[in-house]
Amino acid sequence: MKKTLFLFAAALLSTAALAQHSDKETKEDIARHRAMAVAHEGAAKCLEAGKGEKICMQELAVACKGLALGKYCGMRHAH
Repeated sequence: MKKTLFLFAAALLSTAALAQHSDKETKEDIARHRAMAVAHEGAAKCLEAGKGEKICMQELAVACKGLALGKYCGMRHAH
């Protein structure tokens, strides 16, 4: 029981340490989120224009290169 409690406390402390960012890192995160939002807005406009999901997802992948993980720019839909 004590070992489990110790491991739980250690996990919480290590998570808290990882979550702390410097002001510079926070500003970089904000800029990345804004850039991802612009890329997603572009994907929405592409779909509205009727270009098709395949083309719009390719454009999204290009716009998001280096911003987020995965081919969906940090966002995945249920479909």
